Amino acid sequence: MIRITGGRIVDPANDRDGPGDILVEDGRIVDRPTTPEDTVVDASGYVVAPGFVDLHCHLREPGFEDAETIASGTRAAAAGGFTTLCALADTQPTIDTGSNVESLLTQSRRDAVVRVLPVGTTTKQRNSQELSEMADMAEVGAMAFSDSDRPVRSASLMRHALEYSLLVERPIASHAEESDLVDGGVMHEGALATVLGLKGIPREAEEIAVARDLALARLTGGRLHLAHLSTAGAVEQVRLARARGVRVTAEVAPHHLALSDEALTLKPYDTNARTSPPLRSAADARALLDGLLDGTIDCVVSDHSPRRWIDKACEFDQALPGISSLETAFGLLMRLVHAGALSLAQLIAALTSRPSLAWSLPYGTLSPGASADVVVVDPDQAWLVDTERFFSKGKNSPLAGQTLRGTVLLNIAQGKIVYRNGL
Repeated sequence: MIRITGGRIVDPANDRDGPGDILVEDGRIVDRPTTPEDTVVDASGYVVAPGFVDLHCHLREPGFEDAETIASGTRAAAAGGFTTLCALADTQPTIDTGSNVESLLTQSRRDAVVRVLPVGTTTKQRNSQELSEMADMAEVGAMAFSDSDRPVRSASLMRHALEYSLLVERPIASHAEESDLVDGGVMHEGALATVLGLKGIPREAEEIAVARDLALARLTGGRLHLAHLSTAGAVEQVRLARARGVRVTAEVAPHHLALSDEALTLKPYDTNARTSPPLRSAADARALLDGLLDGTIDCVVSDHSPRRWIDKACEFDQALPGISSLETAFGLLMRLVHAGALSLAQLIAALTSRPSLAWSLPYGTLSPGASADVVVVDPDQAWLVDTERFFSKGKNSPLAGQTLRGTVLLNIAQGKIVYRNGL
């Protein structure tokens, strides 16, 4: 039994923002009188919130354990304040059958320190040739379906996937990108790409694919989820589609909100700043924030994408994209709070109740009876990003050596303390 006392409770799901106690017993939030036997955690001066819910992360296991494992990735998540991870299926084997889902859940129960929810593939082997066994996967625990960092190239197949989403009552998460327009591009197409001599990726690569997927969602009535939006044009398309009643949800990653391609001005050719989709312009980042604030974009995800050091220790156009972001997400996003661009309560909602609502997950709340997923944070405490101290195997972060303000002090996942940092 744990009693967290003295802190400011921010629980957007219950429209709660103020002092109070949180009681944890048998893995649940409870509403009962305190007793002398309770283990007391004094959170005075800090913020107590639901554990963060991540709809988009890459744990690499099975198949790519040299980049990340379920054990290392969930320890990184715990340090970052996350208590629920939806793991993408860019693994080997891919997660495209019910038995694959069961295997991942079994391994997660053994190795994970936070909750891991499988995301199955949309197509078998992620090859855009044949739909995966979505009904079987949904029955045993798949939360959604996605081909991860690969778009479904066939419009006809994407139409069928969205139609199938109505049967399995799970969203189809799309990496919306027109591959022919990407065509070897490695960063945002613009003046900086020209100066650096790097092939750019135009905004239209995303916006054309978003338009197609929105049209198919309107045609089918299916549940479309757009992953890691990066451009102002894509945000506006989603805004208009939602106004017309299209069933679409959308997400944004911390680096697309708080960083831009200007990161490559400060540190040219830093392969840790190569992402997919690429870091866009500062104007795009502002449009993404506006979309998050007005509800066009539902939530923030980590898009945690750990890489081996060798996959980044090379020329920029040879490096694999991705940022190891679970441990830096909260601190990076707090830059926006400290700049007055959004409130702390709005940020916590985007990391807790809003992703849960988008995918109909029963998490992201401190209501009595809910799973005891609780995080205590200090919004003002500064810390230095030292990637060598990451719990993640992925040390690939463009934030290395920078100071962030916003620290996770305690993480309780399903009633167990899984991370403690001085509290």
